[in-house]
Amino acid sequence: MASPLESLIASGTKVWLDSVDPDLVRENQKWGATGATSNPIIISDLVKTGRYDDRLQELLAGKLSDEDAAWQLTDQFVRDAQSVFLPAWEKSAADDGYVSFELDPLLEDPANTLSHSDRVERYVELGKRWSAGHRNRMIKVPATPAGIDSLEELAAAGVTLNVTLIFSMPQYEAARSAVWRGGKRLKSLASFKSVYSIFVSRVDVYTEQHVPDLSATAQGQVGIVGVKRIWKANQRFWAEHPTPLHQEIIFASTGTKKASDPPWKYVAALAGSDIQTNPPATNAAVAKSGLTFERTVDQLPPREVLAEIDAKVDQAKLEARLMQEGVAKFADPQKALLALIAKKRQELG
Repeated sequence: MASPLESLIASGTKVWLDSVDPDLVRENQKWGATGATSNPIIISDLVKTGRYDDRLQELLAGKLSDEDAAWQLTDQFVRDAQSVFLPAWEKSAADDGYVSFELDPLLEDPANTLSHSDRVERYVELGKRWSAGHRNRMIKVPATPAGIDSLEELAAAGVTLNVTLIFSMPQYEAARSAVWRGGKRLKSLASFKSVYSIFVSRVDVYTEQHVPDLSATAQGQVGIVGVKRIWKANQRFWAEHPTPLHQEIIFASTGTKKASDPPWKYVAALAGSDIQTNPPATNAAVAKSGLTFERTVDQLPPREVLAEIDAKVDQAKLEARLMQEGVAKFADPQKALLALIAKKRQELG
């Protein structure tokens, strides 16, 4: 009998890990995970353990700034995860087995005085730098105005992209169009690969707070409905513009935020296609659930529930609020990581 994670993978889902913790990477790889992603919170949590003090001390002894030390450490964690998932990349002929590397979140810090064009230029520069020489690394770029405007040049340079912080159909469409414009400038589409990370659970947190008059049937379903609609649009677009590799949706923010929800709520609702990048606790809960997961990604709630969501949820307001919060959650953890590195510098002498 297949394990719960085996049944999820058998349904058509690629399971990735929302962490580059070396121990968790190896554990999840044994469970069937074939990729991973990184962000400053993950790196901070690893630094806090003290397990990597020796490596950090080496970096700081080399006269690196706090910022440079943070990026060198991040690069090493991502490299190590890439080595674990490289066999999956090779087996899939470059269609799976990736680890995502997030570009500098401080580019989106509201206090950052860079102009829009300078931010775009910086995204392009950093994307090219951190992707160079890596076969199974994805460069993670947020779906902010500057992030989206950098995507065409990055794709045209052959950079493998994970467009993140997407909450709405217009964001997805703008990102996909920019990536495809860049893809069409390549001499060959043989290695052209992009994914689009749609955040799910944060949407349901938003509607609980800001659309409280949704019925009990509709409340908690808005994020799922939104990402399934985007998934369907993505399927349709790439069927009309076929490429050698799959251009996929990442179902992100799949950890539940509501105590009364089962930890596999989003895992079960989105099973059957593309990629789920799940927090370690979510994968662990799924592994212990005893459940069998079947394809549900193409199943929507009844028409009356969809009609209620469409009537009551202002998608433009939702996107604006969640992007405002998302940009803060993007930049603040990087600041916290740099502060932690500075503190470690003092402690390690």
